[in-house]
Amino acid sequence: MSRPRRLPAIACILAMFAVFVPFGPVRAADGFFSGLPDLPLMPKLGEDRAAEVVFDKPEGRIVTLTARGRVSRQAVMGYYARALPQLGWKMDRPGRFRRDGEILLLTTSGTGKDLTVQISLAPE
Repeated sequence: MSRPRRLPAIACILAMFAVFVPFGPVRAADGFFSGLPDLPLMPKLGEDRAAEVVFDKPEGRIVTLTARGRVSRQAVMGYYARALPQLGWKMDRPGRFRRDGEILLLTTSGTGKDLTVQISLAPE
């Protein structure tokens, strides 16, 4: 008799897992942010899709993306300082890049144990 009771309990646990897991930080399958597909997502960072804001207007794009992970601020800034120029971005100063009339700002908060990275894109 205990076997038939286990099946509904297991099904319930699996259903709860399927419902709650997608709402946390996720890693983009192709290594890029889903809201800005030409912007790489640094390894060890998970994208927070719930915090994503994307407006695409004739005047330009306005995008805010958030990622979190166990990584240092220096590693994040170094990664994007190396990666973004290869994609045509020119660094004005650490954390600020320009390309084709757009400005990309990269800010961090928290610590290496739980670092939050926010990327903002707006027209100049």
